Amino acid sequence: MTTARVRGIYTTAVTQLLSEIDCEVVQASEPIRDRFDRSFDAAPADVSIETSRDRQGVELSGVPEAVETLANELETLAIDAFRWEGDAASGAVFDGEVLEAGGSGAVVDLGDGRRGFLQYDDADGYVDAGNRYRVQVHEPAPPWDDDRPLVRPTLEVEGGLCTLSRDRTGVSAALRGERAAELVGMTDLLTVEVPDGWGLRWQHAAADAGLEAMGTALEDAAGRARALEDALADAPDDPGEPGLLAAPRRTEWLWFGRESRFALDGVRRRVETTMPGHHRTKAADRAASAAVDFAEAVCGSAGTGDGSGGDDAGEFPFAAVARQFGPTEGDRLEIGHGKPDGRLVSLGRGEVTDWDPEGKVTLERAMSGGGSYDALGAPKEAGDVAVTKFREGRWWYPTTYKAADGSSKGTYVNVCTPVELFPDTVRYVDLYVDVIRQGDGTVEIVDADELEAAVDDGLVSETLSEKAMTVADAVERALSK
Repeated sequence: MTTARVRGIYTTAVTQLLSEIDCEVVQASEPIRDRFDRSFDAAPADVSIETSRDRQGVELSGVPEAVETLANELETLAIDAFRWEGDAASGAVFDGEVLEAGGSGAVVDLGDGRRGFLQYDDADGYVDAGNRYRVQVHEPAPPWDDDRPLVRPTLEVEGGLCTLSRDRTGVSAALRGERAAELVGMTDLLTVEVPDGWGLRWQHAAADAGLEAMGTALEDAAGRARALEDALADAPDDPGEPGLLAAPRRTEWLWFGRESRFALDGVRRRVETTMPGHHRTKAADRAASAAVDFAEAVCGSAGTGDGSGGDDAGEFPFAAVARQFGPTEGDRLEIGHGKPDGRLVSLGRGEVTDWDPEGKVTLERAMSGGGSYDALGAPKEAGDVAVTKFREGRWWYPTTYKAADGSSKGTYVNVCTPVELFPDTVRYVDLYVDVIRQGDGTVEIVDADELEAAVDDGLVSETLSEKAMTVADAVERALSK
């Protein structure tokens, strides 16, 4: 049976989903143990599932076959769930070369177009361009994030309960006080030896583990450490070019769209009182998590939910969430234009000039001169204004380009996954096909061939492609009237 460790804002829903397939959740946090009212083993995990730092999705890292299995399950959650394999997996080892140093660290060339970030505090001595290091990926980065994977010039094997490191000696614990001393002392009772040259550190999860579980965790980590040493044994000491040396683990990324977040709400509702838009609200702002938890605790104690409800639990309270966290009139909002290959492109920032509690936002951006507007062919001129109208949950949004005198240069309708209006950013994934209306009133669908190519390349599913074309056809008919 596959085992998984789950952390972050999607934990309850993902734990429930995994319990319905051949997967055992281990190392559960105290809130999860209380919520499910059952025991969870403190055992090594085949896969670690962590919410991404921007709360837009999850990272799955671990045993390649197990990651593949669980990613296959989670990507079927809803039509707007996207999945990509990480090109710098957690635990992967590279021969790297410093490209540039500045700020708090250095950009490292990992080969084949990959880049990592090395913090100065993690390196011995002065770091400068041209320095060579053998580095390991400590924290991978999702494809939609501008951050680079965090790399360190040491070797570690993490397992949840314990970590083996070539940068440590002896046995230690991440805890303090008597429990830390107890964990260190119990290590002497284990029949498993710490590999030569590696230091052992017990993590917080080990505090809930028995002697047998600790032994299993150390045995698993020791086996992985030796396998990593074997994989690196034949690597040259003075490589010619940066490149990958070993990738014992696999990392996959899942980005959740609005429908995926609401599907997760439905799963969570099988376990616990869950407000409409629970995951949508928590993904919007870190400060929202405490507010959501409070609201659900009050509703639960008042008897308004017992965790047995279905997927339909009312409407997402956009007005209340937006008034508290944004966006509202006068805010500055960025357009986060996601691409099906995982990239995130900023289309710029604008001012919210109109706001509606039903989930409508109008954004205005001043355009610079030069070039022309895609597909419309109209020239970009100084003084032009782009007026974009978004609606939470809609599969498209229109942008009308206006000249300085107020005349329209045309309208461009972007077809995308359901729009989410977060406090600082509008998020969606572009689906290539668009609908345009020229200044003379001519309407046509454009870039359908790009959508078809994306399907052929495996970036967009057939189901999602059909939905995109249905939306484009409906928008074309509406604009032609």
